[in-house]
Parts: sequence; structure tokens; C-alpha cells
Amino acid sequence: MALVASIDPSAAPRQRARMDKQVDAATHRGGKAKVRVIVRTTNMDRKFLRMTFRRLANHKVRRELGRMGAFVMEVPANRIDDLARMPGVQSVSIDAPLQGLQTVMPITGELLQQTLGTHPTTGGTGTGVGVAIVDSGIAPSADFGNRITAFYDFTQGGIATAPYDDFGHGTHVAGLVGGSGAMSNGVYAGVAPNVNLIGLKVLTGDGGGYTSDVIAAIEFATINKAALGIDIMNLSLGHPPFESAATDPLVEAVDNASAAGIIMIVSAGNAGMNPTTGIVGYGGILSPGNARSAITVASEDTNNTVERTDDHILPYSSRGPTWFDGYSKPDISAPGHKLAAPASPGSTLVTQHPNLVLANGQYLRLTGTSMAAGVASGVAALVLEASRDAVPGTQPDLTPNTMKAILQYTAFTLHDENGVAYSTLVQGAGGLNADGAVAVAHAIDTSLAGGNWFVAPFTPFSDINGTLPWAQNVVWGENVVWGENVIWGENVIWGENLIWGENVVWGDNVVWGENVVWGENLIWGENLIWGENVVWGENVVWGENVVWGENLIWGENVVWGENLVWGD
Repeated sequence: MALVASIDPSAAPRQRARMDKQVDAATHRGGKAKVRVIVRTTNMDRKFLRMTFRRLANHKVRRELGRMGAFVMEVPANRIDDLARMPGVQSVSIDAPLQGLQTVMPITGELLQQTLGTHPTTGGTGTGVGVAIVDSGIAPSADFGNRITAFYDFTQGGIATAPYDDFGHGTHVAGLVGGSGAMSNGVYAGVAPNVNLIGLKVLTGDGGGYTSDVIAAIEFATINKAALGIDIMNLSLGHPPFESAATDPLVEAVDNASAAGIIMIVSAGNAGMNPTTGIVGYGGILSPGNARSAITVASEDTNNTVERTDDHILPYSSRGPTWFDGYSKPDISAPGHKLAAPASPGSTLVTQHPNLVLANGQYLRLTGTSMAAGVASGVAALVLEASRDAVPGTQPDLTPNTMKAILQYTAFTLHDENGVAYSTLVQGAGGLNADGAVAVAHAIDTSLAGGNWFVAPFTPFSDINGTLPWAQNVVWGENVVWGENVIWGENVIWGENLIWGENVVWGDNVVWGENVVWGENLIWGENLIWGENVVWGENVVWGENVVWGENLIWGENVVWGENLVWGD
């Protein structure tokens, strides 16, 4: 005990570790109320730190996040400053509550596969590809058969258990990724109906959860990537950003998984519109959608038609740029509006929203960027399968960077109701195109050494109820890379560990309003303001109705904390 006493934080003033905005606000409020935090540390002896933290907080450490050297603990608000001044502490971040990103709307679209330009009878099925669903769980279903190959519950510490889903969100997302449609004669089949599904439960029966549980699941999946056969990870969840992506623990976990070769597909968020006023705002990308390594997905409406020319972005879909950093997000858009997928019998979403239940309780219809991310994960599985089939024998898999480049390059530019192309801060590179992405994957030879031509010739058009050109651009660093330079030759997108650049220039400059300048910094007067509507800042600005603190309330219908529901 003498060793612990020798570093009493009150013994001498020390450098205060970085704290995110929520933690900093808690220290100013003070008091003995406990704050759940993620404490990142240096390489000091972990047993020593654990003992010291326990003494400081008078509470045992709840969890350790070994890959990033972090502890999860509850600390009285009036002791956080002491914690931040302890030797070995790098940063203190809020263990933010987060949730799945579904909304509830009536009626369903039934043309998912055809709209994307793929179908099990004419294209791949995702055979041999493993997709981890980090969500509320996966309920066994005839649509999944025996393809739920592993299931771990991180709301109970990460124990292996039989698959279940008491909220219903994860089952729906898994169905969009890889449901077979067996219960509906194929009507409600997912995008890649033969993938293997790995369930990592991080959300409870009310749809909420903690950031630390998500991080623990991501770290577990990264360590056990090969053993569990994980190629793709779907994160249809998030929380408002409280700090830069450079220091956000959840973003760090996503970046680490991506560097390990897992394709990380994340929802952009449903914070694009004030549901009370209908005003659309910018800068609402959630964490971890602000991770540069992730493929961040916006939500589009297909209008329940096969053709793509009438697709448009939904107003609730979060717009870029990312708060704090000004990164250009989202990366891509995918169908996410009024989609049907398997229901989890007796789950919260089923019991609370019986009007959304289909086919005698076997399916559920939901809307949101959660659904769009699930669709994108299914397409990524088809692309990965096509790549593996392209060259006989063993070859390296597509890297996460390459997958993002393929999905962006083959996307369709989307337009609003007036025929005007959406900003890249709204749609990313454009609408997801499975037909084109699979075609490019078939043309790539990943077995070739650097300096060789990686890609065989292909035609940059797709016929999906009409011939449409691909976007043919990829955003990299400070440039938009156009045309053949994206795909041909030895390009940075083929690297294994590179992360998309910090600043993005679209064409020459991004022009928004009158005075936005993209380059080394984003400048708009003294503060970042997009038009009149900014989603995040020191306070959320949405017209007149905002409550920002422990819960974020939009008007009367949306509550951050327990459940996210956008009216009916």
C-alpha cells in the first residue's frame, strides 16, 4: 500500500490529462455523482494502475480494454480532476451511452436486391464471407438457418451464449445483410443470403448500450478475426461526438480493426433533420461514423422502384462534415428506407410497434442509416466473394481501403427532386451499386506484386433498368482522384494500413453558402457554421427546441439515452 500512497494525486501538481467535453463539463458540475469514463493510459504497469484507480474512485474497475490500454470505471465527478492528473493517465473520455439507429415508418420496399443490381439467381450470395453484427443480438430464424456461427454477449462481459435479441434491431440488420428470405419465398431476402453471421451483442433490450461494450466487442473481434472468420464488421449504432476523431476511443477501436484487415461499415447517423421543424442540418455525423478508416453510410429512398434515377437521400440521414475535425463524410449511400427483414419474436421493437410487423410476425420494417449500413455490409460481402473467385487459388483479400475505393468508384450520383446533384457531404460518392462493385472485384488480381497493373479492363456503366454511368471518383487525402488514376497502376488505395486523409478538397474547393474554404482548415468566420443549422457544437443548434446534457431531445419525439424513435 505504501507504493500506492506514494503517488497520491494531491501530493504535487501534475499535468492534467486531456478530457472530452462531456467529462470536462462533469468536473465543473462537481459533486459525488459518479461518471462512467474510459481512461486511456500509458505503458505503466497495469496492476499498479488498477490498484491506484480503485483507491481513487473507491470502486473497482468495471472493464479493461487491453488493446488500447484503457480502463472503464465510475468516478465521482469531484475526483475526475485528480484522476486526470495521475501519472500514467493519457486521456479521460465519457463512456457514452449509444443506441441503434433505426426509425419507424409504415409500408415497406420490396425491391432491395433488384435495385442494387444483384440477385441470388444472377449474382453472388456471400458464400464463405463472415460478417460480425455488433448490435442488440441476432435471434435464430429460418432465414439464418445454421449460419449464425458464433455469438457473444458483451452486455454480460463478453460471454459465449446461444443467440438471442431482446431489442430486435440486430436481427433486422443481420437480415438485411444476409437473410435468405426462406420465410417469405425470397421476397424479403437480404443482399448476401449465404454469409456467415457472427453476433456480438452490445445493446440491451431497450436498445441502449455503452461505448466501452462496443469497444470490447471490436477488440475481441480484431483479436479473433481468423478464428471466427470475420471479414466485415457492421456497426449500425453511434453516439454524438464529444471529441476529435484523433482522440475518440471508439474511433481508435474502429481504426485498429480496419488496420487489422476488417472492413468496417458504420451508420452515418439519423441526426440530419429536426423532426419538429423539418429543418435539415449539417455536421451531424455520429461517432464512430467519423472514423476515416470506416465506410460511413448515408440512407437513401429507392421509391420502391428498380430504377436509380428516382432515388434520393432521406432528410434524417446525417450530413457531413464531421464535427471537430471537418472530415468529409459520409462515404457512400445505400437503401435504408422502409426495408423489411426478420423480426425477433417478443422483442421490444416488435411489441412496441405492432404496425411494423409483417407476415404473421416473421418480419419487421424499419428505416434509418442502421438499415443502410446493413445493406452496404451485404454488398461488401458480395464484392469480397467476387474478388476471391476472380483468381484461382489463394490470394490476398481486398483491403478495407480498396473496398471503400471500389464502392465509391462504382457509385451512382444521386439527385434531389429538382434534379440537382446532392453535395458529397450528403451522399458521399453516391448511391451504392452492387452490380458495378462486383464487376470491378472480378477484374482485380490482388495476388500481383506492387508496381503491376492490378485491374483488367471493364466498362464503367451498369444496366439497372436503364444504363447509368458510375461516379468514377474516390476521395483520398486532399484530392478527389478521378478516372483511370483511381484504379490503374500502383495506387495508395491498395495499401493495407493507410487511413483516408484528414482534409478533403472536392474539385478545387467545397463551396457551401458563401465563405467556406477547405484546405488546411475549414474557415467560416470564427466558428464552423453551415447555413443556419449546425448539429453539433458547444451546444446543439436546431431552431428553438434543444435539450443537451445527459440526454439529447429533438422536439417531442426523439430522446437520446433510452430509445431513438422518430415519431410514426
